[in-house]
Amino acid sequence: MILELTVENLAIIDRAELRFDGGFTALTGETGAGKSLLLDSIGLALGGRADSDLVRTGTAKAVVTLQADLRANPLALAKCAELGVDVESGSLIIQREVSCEGRSTVRLNGKLAPVGTLKEIGNLLVDLHGQHDHQALLDEDRQRVFLDAWIGEEAQALLASVSESFERVEGLKRKINNLRNSQRELVQRVDMLEFQVGEILEAGLKIGESEFLEQKLNRLRYSERIGVAVRAALAGVSDDEGAAQERLRHALKEVEGAASFDDSLQETLELWREAVVLVEEAVRSLRHYEDQIENDPAALEETAARLDLIGKLKRKYGDNEEAILAYLATAEEELATLVDDSQNLDSLTSQLVAEESILKEACDALTELRMQRASVFAPSVLAHVRELAMEKAEFFVRFDRKALSADGQDLVSFDFTANPGELPKPLSKVASGGELSRVMLAIKVASAGLAGVPTLIFDEVDTGLSGRAAAVTAKKLGELARHAQVIVISHLPQIAGKATAHYKIEKVETDGRVLTIVRGLSGEDRVYELARLLAGEQVGASALANARELLQEQDTCWGSGEQTPRKKI
Repeated sequence: MILELTVENLAIIDRAELRFDGGFTALTGETGAGKSLLLDSIGLALGGRADSDLVRTGTAKAVVTLQADLRANPLALAKCAELGVDVESGSLIIQREVSCEGRSTVRLNGKLAPVGTLKEIGNLLVDLHGQHDHQALLDEDRQRVFLDAWIGEEAQALLASVSESFERVEGLKRKINNLRNSQRELVQRVDMLEFQVGEILEAGLKIGESEFLEQKLNRLRYSERIGVAVRAALAGVSDDEGAAQERLRHALKEVEGAASFDDSLQETLELWREAVVLVEEAVRSLRHYEDQIENDPAALEETAARLDLIGKLKRKYGDNEEAILAYLATAEEELATLVDDSQNLDSLTSQLVAEESILKEACDALTELRMQRASVFAPSVLAHVRELAMEKAEFFVRFDRKALSADGQDLVSFDFTANPGELPKPLSKVASGGELSRVMLAIKVASAGLAGVPTLIFDEVDTGLSGRAAAVTAKKLGELARHAQVIVISHLPQIAGKATAHYKIEKVETDGRVLTIVRGLSGEDRVYELARLLAGEQVGASALANARELLQEQDTCWGSGEQTPRKKI
């Protein structure tokens, strides 16, 4: 669950710090005060899209820090372990920074991480239900998703099996269609690959060969000049009378004679000895090189031709021998696949029949599971719907068939009516906005306690509600809070009064700039805010009395009655 949220320099928020318990938290305030910005910041901390427009004017970056306790969330702990995020203490601190240039940085427990990693973990932490998310119920594909989510791991396992089988079937279909529709192109491709593979193999390339051949070509091309220079060097150092090597040996004898009378010359003597040895080695090396000098026009022509061949291969297949050989490996692999496929069309067709049978079996198993569990899901949702001031409502799950796909063969639709005497029809055609919102809440409550995220956030779930419906919705949210952490933005006193923690969000002007202020409410502050929600800005004694009565009806009271200091956001 979420423990703390800190927001800095986000839109009209300067700084905010909110602490949450595991129960039911309400956020109230006038429209435009910044309530939804707090939810936007949570969305950002869970991997949502980063936009430079979020950064408060005049600041370098916006920073959102969210601390979550994962000890009761084994799925999130497993995902963290899978992605290499260290959460040994069970605590995860997410920090998301967005610069005014639009750059985004993610840190998980202090270490940099990709946004993709954050999204994967965030999906297991919070179910964020925005103001218009109940519109998802208008999409029958999403209705199937809601049913599968309610079923849980068993449905997800079968879905994974169906998806994998479907991908295998589609892959085989693509291969067969390519073979049938592109036989001419296939033959041409095979011919080209065979030529290319043969050309490279025939060349017998070796890595580093070009560099060696270029050096050899230079030696052959300039062998005469090289021979003249080498012979001249040897003559001056060794061969001529009075050459450097002879004079050096004579000098060494003189130094040896002098050193026999003065030990201080020993170090100098060693240097002369080393010089003689080095010169002798240099002469031997140069004579060996002289013996290797070729003046061979045939070898010169052969080397140049080899380099020209390698140059042609480079122009076709890569910048160096490594790239050419890598292309060879890829071409050989593709050629083997194409030859195998072209010779095994019948085999592929047989494989397709077998895989389609496996896919059908997996889809049938998924359909059976969905229909079986839908017989429990529908009554459970309906019971909660009827408690939400729709006593005569009916709710069914209807199944139709579609072509086999990655999510099965079922068209799942929720049929609904709120009025007695009216036949249930697709929810998307008969439900009002308020009814959709309540059905969504009923689904969430029906799913409470099942495998899912530990924190549920609702942005204005009370849209279209009033009176008894609002009171029952507040009760349902309280029930939901027994199984999960619930955070709600609301304009209704019945809902705010049911919460175990209450924050008020206000927009004020300070030093010529607009700021959002958040206050944790308790005692008379909370009574006054509930009274404002009941009566509007003109708060009288009766509204205050009604607010106190709302708070007295809570199952659990929150706060000590002391006012929490104001915090600038």
